[in-house]
Amino acid sequence: MSPRQEDIKEDSPLINKDKVDKYQEFSGYSMEWARKQSSSSSDDDKIKSSSPMFATPWSKAALIILSTIAIFGAERIGHYLQIKTGHLVRTGPYKLLEAHEGKDFFSYYDFFDGPDSLGSAGYNMYVSESKATSLNIANVVTEKDTRTGKDEDFVYMSSSPTKEGPRDSVRLEGKTRFDRGLFILDVRHMPDGPGIWPAFWMTDEAAWPRNGEVDILEGVNGQSTAKTALHTSDKCDMYAHVAEYAKTGDWEWITGIPDTFTGLPDYNTNKAADNCWVMAPHQWANEGCTAVHDRNDTIGKPVNDYGGGVYALEWDPENQYMKSWVFSPDLPQNLQDAIETASLKDESQRVMPDPSSWGLPYAYFAVGDETGCSADHFKNMRLVFNLAFCGNVAGNRFSRECPALAEEFNTTNPDSGAHDPVLTCNAYIKSDPKAMEEAYWKIKGVYVYEREYEQKQENATYYS
Repeated sequence: MSPRQEDIKEDSPLINKDKVDKYQEFSGYSMEWARKQSSSSSDDDKIKSSSPMFATPWSKAALIILSTIAIFGAERIGHYLQIKTGHLVRTGPYKLLEAHEGKDFFSYYDFFDGPDSLGSAGYNMYVSESKATSLNIANVVTEKDTRTGKDEDFVYMSSSPTKEGPRDSVRLEGKTRFDRGLFILDVRHMPDGPGIWPAFWMTDEAAWPRNGEVDILEGVNGQSTAKTALHTSDKCDMYAHVAEYAKTGDWEWITGIPDTFTGLPDYNTNKAADNCWVMAPHQWANEGCTAVHDRNDTIGKPVNDYGGGVYALEWDPENQYMKSWVFSPDLPQNLQDAIETASLKDESQRVMPDPSSWGLPYAYFAVGDETGCSADHFKNMRLVFNLAFCGNVAGNRFSRECPALAEEFNTTNPDSGAHDPVLTCNAYIKSDPKAMEEAYWKIKGVYVYEREYEQKQENATYYS
């Protein structure tokens, strides 16, 4: 049978559509030739019918196999079979897949057009690319790079006030789906301030939480400490699977969870947020497993004052981990060289990132078949940038984290008559305060790498 396009996997040597078309065309000609030859003469018919090679099933199979080898080559077919049988695995050095930079940056993403999701419920409306361009809240600007001293293109994304109140904003959804990789964000300014909720993350929302979510960079209400969080379906637990010496950060610690029987907040119990299941017991709903940086100047205003930073997530199911780093203001030389050479057309001149030379990550998650969280909890995910306001996180925490503003914009719930932190946050955002001037992204680039295939080492044990 000719291969169906929907049956061709991402890592298959049949992925090239032009070659698939050639294959089908060649196969069709081969079958037509066979039919003509089989009816050319009765003598030939007798010869062919007496040989099993020319029996109908055998002739079809032989022609397809031969034409497949002719079109794709025995070497590529062999490579594909080694991948499928597990003899080739992605444990080699990294190779660049995508470099999202400059004028081409937005071509890697779709603009989501519509309200925020129910899960976030931000006080904003995401707009199309054409509207974002007309509002000047998504564009590319050429400026001098303070890091290199050269003129470089930078991507800007922000928001715009509306008469109704909810701000027009930008949400980008990546066009490529990933099952592994090294993801690097070089950001020179991130949205920061009260009621502001920016995020750079990965998800497959259509299959959430079954296919997982990874929050690489996320902050609310002017936070200054970086976190990486995983959100999954059941049976993804980090407890007793992550050594303290594997990372520099710690788990977020939870207290105040309402008592099961009394409903009162329990401040006598502290628990590490190390269970990634969104409904894990003794954690906040959708808390997930959350790793916290050991420094309090790794997101928001401190990083902006430094002139930006680099955020890296290494998702390596073969080596059974996810790791997360923040570098600001200083970068490892290898990482800086990788970023600066990523856009070179001559691949031989590019420097490939080597995370083993970067030092310990602040976040480490054990993810793989021999851990408490199997690798299939994360798959088919795409990159997402968004800028939200208030909502279920920044809004609910607004009164606690921004008390002076909460008092100034105090708004009560019309049904209960009690103070409502979300409505109070909304009232603040609707006033279009000067703080909104800091609610913008300035991005040098996003760089995606994937490990190359190499022969699997039998009985190998991976250490990280």
